[in-house]
Amino acid sequence: MVLPLVDEDKPKCFLCHDTFDDYDNLREHQETKHKDYFEFHDKKRGPAPGDVNIF
Repeated sequence: MVLPLVDEDKPKCFLCHDTFDDYDNLREHQETKHKDYFEFHDKKRGPAPGDVNIF
């Protein structure tokens, strides 16, 4: 069975799978509908123990 590739070029919300016309609408949707998800996962993290920086 082959499914048609419809709206493949439109951005899609990875949380609720809604499609949008452009990235501005997607960003606005995520900032309003999924605000709690992004606030919870937007923690500033430092380097993990054992990380090595090469200069």
